[in-house]
Amino acid sequence: MPTTIAEPLDPALLGPDTEVHARSIDRFARAHDASHYLLVPDAVLSPADAEGVARAFDAVRAAGRTLTFRSGGTSLSGQGVSGDILVDTRSHFRDIHVEDDGATVRVGPGATVRQVNTRLARYRRKLGPDPASEIACTIGGVIANNSSGMACGITENSYQTVESLTLVLPSGTILDTGRPDANHILRAAEPEIADGLLALRARLLSSSAHVAFLRQQFSMKNTMGYGLNALLDFDDPVRILEHLVIGSEGTLAFVAEARFRTIEVRPAIATGLLVFETLSAAMAALPELTRLGLATIELMDAASLRVAQGLSDVPAAIAEIDVRGHAALLVEVHAADPGALDAAAGAAQAHFDTLPLTIAPRLTTDATERAALWHVRKGLYTAVAGARPSGTTALLEDIVVPVPRLLATCERLIELFAAHGYEGSVIFGHAKDGNVHFLLNERFDDPDSVARYRRFTDDLVELVLSQQGSLKAEHGTGRIMAPFVRRQYGDELTDLMWELKRLIDPAGILNPGVVLSDDPDSYLHDLKRVPTVEHEVDRCVECGYCEPTCPSKSITLTPRQRIVLRRDMAWAEEQGDTELLRELRRDYDYDGVQTCAVDGMCGVACPVDINTGDLVRRLRAEQSNAVEGAVWGTAAKHWSTVTRAGGVALTVADALPAPLVRGVTQLGRAVLGADTVPLYDAGLPRGGSKPERPTSPPEAEVVFFGACIGTMFGAEDGGHGSRDALHHLLDRAGIVAAIPEENGGLCCGTPWKSKGHLDGYRLMSDRVLESLWEASRHGELPVVCDAASCTEGLDVMLAQSVAKNPRYAGLRIEDATTFVAREVLPRLTVSTRLPSVAVHPTCSTTALGATGALTEIAAAVADDVYVPEGWGCCAFAGDRGMLHPELTASATAQESAEVAAADRERGGFGAFVSANRTCEIGMTRATGRPYRHVIEVLEELTRP
Repeated sequence: MPTTIAEPLDPALLGPDTEVHARSIDRFARAHDASHYLLVPDAVLSPADAEGVARAFDAVRAAGRTLTFRSGGTSLSGQGVSGDILVDTRSHFRDIHVEDDGATVRVGPGATVRQVNTRLARYRRKLGPDPASEIACTIGGVIANNSSGMACGITENSYQTVESLTLVLPSGTILDTGRPDANHILRAAEPEIADGLLALRARLLSSSAHVAFLRQQFSMKNTMGYGLNALLDFDDPVRILEHLVIGSEGTLAFVAEARFRTIEVRPAIATGLLVFETLSAAMAALPELTRLGLATIELMDAASLRVAQGLSDVPAAIAEIDVRGHAALLVEVHAADPGALDAAAGAAQAHFDTLPLTIAPRLTTDATERAALWHVRKGLYTAVAGARPSGTTALLEDIVVPVPRLLATCERLIELFAAHGYEGSVIFGHAKDGNVHFLLNERFDDPDSVARYRRFTDDLVELVLSQQGSLKAEHGTGRIMAPFVRRQYGDELTDLMWELKRLIDPAGILNPGVVLSDDPDSYLHDLKRVPTVEHEVDRCVECGYCEPTCPSKSITLTPRQRIVLRRDMAWAEEQGDTELLRELRRDYDYDGVQTCAVDGMCGVACPVDINTGDLVRRLRAEQSNAVEGAVWGTAAKHWSTVTRAGGVALTVADALPAPLVRGVTQLGRAVLGADTVPLYDAGLPRGGSKPERPTSPPEAEVVFFGACIGTMFGAEDGGHGSRDALHHLLDRAGIVAAIPEENGGLCCGTPWKSKGHLDGYRLMSDRVLESLWEASRHGELPVVCDAASCTEGLDVMLAQSVAKNPRYAGLRIEDATTFVAREVLPRLTVSTRLPSVAVHPTCSTTALGATGALTEIAAAVADDVYVPEGWGCCAFAGDRGMLHPELTASATAQESAEVAAADRERGGFGAFVSANRTCEIGMTRATGRPYRHVIEVLEELTRP
């Protein structure tokens, strides 16, 4: 993995607002994307605005260097990697401005599709492009690749729905194409570009054969080469330039902002699965199905169905198929309202009944059934990529052909898998568009595998072009297909593309080797090697789905970066690069280990079910010393004493001058380390209340497990804590609770597990589960906990212990929010309602599926329930927010800004609520507003 040694960039040209990341850990962390290419940048730049990008262009050009833009990094074709200068466009450029009641939206390239659609949801609008990677892919990438998706086709992609762009041209010219005088500005600043585009358009129009060929190519999804259809569709230079940039993969200009025309959300949806005896039968049915106007028609071939049958929650309709040559189409009907859906679904069902299906077709609107069907379709990637042999790369590729040629193409593609020995490969995708994806596993660390990949690629190119298709449909040309542009378009049209590139980027500074390449073997250069690393994360496909949810993403590393750096360290060790290995290891401790919140949100987002926190916990365990482990082991035996002492210490500290206590803890951190001694500040509460005495009344309906953080940390503003509040609510609802033995000395085990003290964790697990087993009368009563993170900790503890003690499988553990929403709330009367309440969901309520209960309780006490669109894990993470307060400050920055703005708009929220005491402390510290458990507020507002 060599780095480039070249003329350094002039800091004076870059300006003071552009961050320059030159540490090895920064360069290697950002080198990886979801493609099978790896280039390590010489430096990473993070400009703050369009002017900063223009200055970066000047500095790069002056140094004779090149640069590549990088945003989400979900790129599958290698367009987001560079061995020279990488420009990070995700750290900034994240503004979202909804306009015209949602009809339009202005977006920075660093915002993700999901973030934009979340803002638009209240207007029942969304973006047209609907890539499956919407959780992580950014607007910059969507425009750069002209990404589409399952439903948008070629009618609602960026090319069709972008209304204007703010461009930074390689010369440094900044052009807002939405300005009425944009053509005048372009002609004044860039006369060669304005005249050159019109000249190229005239030349293209003079060839009817080329016009006809391009019309055919762009009647399909097509992201191969430059979008020459822009020269046909528009006749003024600005519109031509604007649409050439769409799909140009950062090789022509930088998009600093995009203005989209949004589309209406059709929320009424019915989903069904059509299973055919053969692929041929499925393809024969496709034309009529397309004419029905179905929103999606997703193909799964026989290999896909076999993989789906291996999923743990496969629907019975698929599990029962004796798969031979079968194929299935996953179809959906979308409508604006239930009445329209009934009509559309009825017409579709009538047609389905005429098809030669092996299973009776049925459209369902049930959310659980629909989710199960989509889990099958989306689970294909998880199943195949996650189970690939260690050391291999998962290659997810896409092609498109005219729909009538799809059958022949898929049949031949299956033959190619067999001929080249790619076992277990699957075909799935957007059948109504003639666009299919195929997934295969390959390794690039030996010549034979690379040679096989070359042969397969040659055959694939021949197949697709013989069917009048395009080698790229929605993933972008990138590096993978750049050498084959000439094969697809011919010499004259390819030469015209090169002229476009030289016209707009005459110095060739933008993303060389992407979209166009005259080296026929360039797609075989810089192939990614994937050394085997820790089993917890070895199956990572480097897609980056985890990154937007990570609380440390803006301060140190993301989960993907934590994983790829382990691979880079393994590679450096294999190559004997001791200097690089030493540097990466040195910086990894703080960036990779100490500032990970181990909140599990990455596991929720990961398509191959990786929780990077599992790796971090093990690394912490390996780093912990015997003395520290013994201390925590002793703490596990005397936890009641520890928590009471901690609470007393906080109460004492609260009575002393805050600077004095802070100074003492700073001294302790200097002596014993920042990862050992928490930093006290005045935002911490007093100590909590004493734990309840154990009770086991015969009429008990529930076991109440009071979280130990209620002993450690007192309630906000000296009020009732969640433990007392829940007791009052249970009494008010007439529900009797039992309290387990050793109450106050029990813990969910998270402090031990998160710090890597596994002996103490096992000791605590044994004590807790045995106590709950007895208190619950051997699983007869549910166990309810008043802190969401502790509920999740108990859930994990139970899941890990069942294999050793199967009887514990009978235990039922539930968060207080879900229990109260279901069992208690219907028995209460809210005496006073608040005008508004701000809610902070937590990573634990998300993992537990309890966020809906949290907002349900909030809605019971307030007329307006506000959940910040940019909410995320607060990263307080037990004591992590006290050990590294900078982590919590970074993680909560966006949410706290949204809360402050909403607070001003409403003239002040009536309450700020969450479901976990430490999260409440973190949010109180971040916002300066008093966050409390939602159960505390409910208890106050239901008092007689």
